[in-house]
Amino acid sequence: MNKTNYATKIKLNSFDDLFGVNDPISGAATEIKEIPLAELHEFKGHPFRVLDDEKMEELVASIKDNGVLVPGIARLRREGGYEIIAGHRRRRACELAGLERIPMFVKNLSDEDAILAMVDSNLQREDILPSEKAKAYQMRYEAIKDQGRSGNSLKSLTESFGESPKQIQRYIWLNRLIDELLAMVDAKKLPLSQGVELSFLLVREQKMVLSVLTQEQVKISLKQAELLKKMSQSRELENEADVRRVLMPERKTKQSRKVTIKPDVLDEFFDESYGENEISEIVISLLRSWKESKEGKE
Repeated sequence: MNKTNYATKIKLNSFDDLFGVNDPISGAATEIKEIPLAELHEFKGHPFRVLDDEKMEELVASIKDNGVLVPGIARLRREGGYEIIAGHRRRRACELAGLERIPMFVKNLSDEDAILAMVDSNLQREDILPSEKAKAYQMRYEAIKDQGRSGNSLKSLTESFGESPKQIQRYIWLNRLIDELLAMVDAKKLPLSQGVELSFLLVREQKMVLSVLTQEQVKISLKQAELLKKMSQSRELENEADVRRVLMPERKTKQSRKVTIKPDVLDEFFDESYGENEISEIVISLLRSWKESKEGKE
């Protein structure tokens, strides 16, 4: 599918774009400002993590050698300073590189347009966690609705990112998971499909599932997750015992058998000089001989 999204509108495509003659989003005149790092603030509800990992080290090294090659994007805050729309990692890299300022395009964007630009510019990365994608899709979905655009919001997301409406909806549902279960999805300890099914459980029910998963160190199958969802919907999921019955089905065990030999029968074969242990050993020995003779005839 041909991906045409909001992020393509903010790429620097020409000499004029680079030096601020044209706004890559609206086409209006704009400029690049060298903004102090202290005046830049994280985007409200920013769903993407900024990690000091190996890729950050590479970015820091590049900035030390070449400077910031592509300016970030920001907008003015009513409270003062600037809100970062694109460039959270670049800002952190500049900080680690010992710089005090960073070049930024300063845009005049509505809340909805700012969300669209922020989400689209970040979702182009390949190392997106399920929780990040879930929150980003949710934010973009709500922004499109708030703009009052005609048409289906999920269809718009599909056209932008090439995922089916069903798959996008599944990611959005993940936002209903409690933080601990969502972290397990990110860590691949809980498959995404199972996470989606568990997202339909009430918070207290999810906590019960988390307790059993962590205490017993068991894995949950898709079939088990679907069963828990059905039990939740029918109000049959009341306590951890109900969860355990689903996640830890009891194994069938052999029924114990007890044989009692009456005293008068024993007296027929053993006089009072035989103790209980001696009688038991003799009986077991005779049974083994009987078993061996039986097997020899087969």
